[in-house]
Amino acid sequence: MKKTTVIILVIVAILALSLVGVYNSIVTSEEKVNTAWAQVENQYQRRADLIPNLVNTVKGYASHESQTLEAVMAARARATSINIDGDNLTPENLAAYNQAQGQVGSALGRLLAVAENYPDLKANQNFLELQSQLEGTENRIAVERQRFNEEAREYNTAIRRFPKNMLAGMFGFHQKPYFQSQEGAATAPVVEF
Repeated sequence: MKKTTVIILVIVAILALSLVGVYNSIVTSEEKVNTAWAQVENQYQRRADLIPNLVNTVKGYASHESQTLEAVMAARARATSINIDGDNLTPENLAAYNQAQGQVGSALGRLLAVAENYPDLKANQNFLELQSQLEGTENRIAVERQRFNEEAREYNTAIRRFPKNMLAGMFGFHQKPYFQSQEGAATAPVVEF
């Protein structure tokens, strides 16, 4: 009887440790997704921080382009008002966030197109530096979005595979959405002067 009890206790202990290990691996994977998301937001915030300086630089040269300048600031305000963290990272919230950030990108594109009409502005060192920083930030955003999608893929795969899928369901772990291109992203924007 003692030997049977010991064997049963060892088996229960092994199962419990296995479950703890599986649960902890899911938590680690989810934290990687959350960290990758934080980096995406960090790069978008960097872009949002550059926008007022860029607008002010352009404003000095192209003050009568107020509609374009206001559109950029309004898009920035909308984009920075959307806050998503790992707990509310749903496909709907991500789509709204992505759409707002796309509007910022579109407004910035119009602002940079306006700048083409002002040779003095294009030669301004502050403008050139801000434009360069903005281009670098756009590249960083693309890299961080890719990293986020990779972490989300690994997490989603992990919680869908047996036996982790049973624990994931029991503890409320859900799939994370991916960044996807926006509708019409394959079509180049038309810039008219």
